[in-house]
Amino acid sequence: MKIKTIPSGWIGLNGRRLDCGPYMSGALEAKIRLKEMSCRKDRLADLCGGREAGLVNAGRITRQWVEGPAYGVPFLTSRSILQADLSDLRYISKRAIRENPKLVIRKGYTLITRAGTIGRMSYARPDMDAMACTEDVLRVIPDEGQIHPGYLYAFLSSRFGVPLITSGTYGAIIQHIEPEHIADLPVPRFGQDLEWRIHTLVEEAAVLRANASNLLAESVQSLERLAGLGPLEPPPSSTPFSCTEASATTLQERFDAFFHSPYGNRVVTQLKTSRIGTTTVAALAASIVEPNRFKRIRMDDAEHGIRFFGTSALMWSEPIEMYFLPKNQCGIKQYIVTERTVLVPRSGQLSGIIGTAVLPYGNILGGAVSEDAIRINCPDACTAGFVFVALTSHYGLRQLKARAYGSSIPHLDVHQIGRVVLPDPGDGERHRIGEAGAEVARLRNEAVAKDRKARALVERAIEDAA
Repeated sequence: MKIKTIPSGWIGLNGRRLDCGPYMSGALEAKIRLKEMSCRKDRLADLCGGREAGLVNAGRITRQWVEGPAYGVPFLTSRSILQADLSDLRYISKRAIRENPKLVIRKGYTLITRAGTIGRMSYARPDMDAMACTEDVLRVIPDEGQIHPGYLYAFLSSRFGVPLITSGTYGAIIQHIEPEHIADLPVPRFGQDLEWRIHTLVEEAAVLRANASNLLAESVQSLERLAGLGPLEPPPSSTPFSCTEASATTLQERFDAFFHSPYGNRVVTQLKTSRIGTTTVAALAASIVEPNRFKRIRMDDAEHGIRFFGTSALMWSEPIEMYFLPKNQCGIKQYIVTERTVLVPRSGQLSGIIGTAVLPYGNILGGAVSEDAIRINCPDACTAGFVFVALTSHYGLRQLKARAYGSSIPHLDVHQIGRVVLPDPGDGERHRIGEAGAEVARLRNEAVAKDRKARALVERAIEDAA
């Protein structure tokens, strides 16, 4: 619970709204700061074609899912616009796109979640171009003749822009935001030189993220080609129905049906009969660890604290911490991760992030991560890169999901992760693929740094002007 005292005049400034949100978010302070600035300020809708033409709510649709690009278009949800890896998106039918062209997004759009957890933003990068996107995401389409897209995104995602956007929400249980709620938002202008510099940083970050995704996909394909493995057909569900036989000896370890189903067993058979050798996660790792739980003392002090992340944030293109933990707290060291640590979420639904490997980047490096992510600690960054690529392949991911146990909330443990079978192309190729995997994390890390620098330039300019 938060308590805040505000001047009565603020209620008049905010359309006499009596709900707490606009006053607790810092939106009024941001409005006052922007109002005090002597520089030029433009209305957001005017920068997007006028009359809110470039502020788009695509409208509700009937979702018809199809298999593959021959029949459909990759579909972004309000969660996936935040993710670094877009390789596992579902496809929505091309007919839905023809019926509602507003579903399609283009690079340079600013995407804002408009329902549920509102105000989360993403800059549409090159690998998102021409994808479809849910109606739960608001599109801000800049008129590039009036403003650079990257600069507009940097302002809207800054600590001045976000409160102004979220203050327009309405609804008590499920909050929403509509184009008209942000149409009058003031956008400060600082001249061509500074705005171009900020735009360039955001664009460079977008290209780095796209390059990282492409490099990861190429590395996975390269490893599969070396092993003589073909691409796997996507299953009809996360737990596809099937019939199979299992010998009595294999039932000594596990008795649950999904573990013995072709979903996981088929990829193990293909790996073990491939044209190269195999190894296991445990054979490559220095250790595989599930940290112990301990009492978390939450704090908001970035200077004296360590950033603490949940498993969902590990998937984001720019991971954001949940809160901070004291640097000197007992037991904190087992939670800190490095570039030699591959993280694997250990619990959740099989259709979700459980088993999705992550090589840390951004603020995750040197930060603390929840015990819900099992650590595969590798002897060096190159080995970590190889394990990351191998587990990202569906030949690795399917094994991890098939090895999860439990009915309501499936779990993985250290033993099950260690026994996952990986292709072994030999020292030279393993090193090459490992370096590529490590480069994916470095590119993502550089992208985060550029976005952060762009927002810092906007915020400093606003503070100086005010």
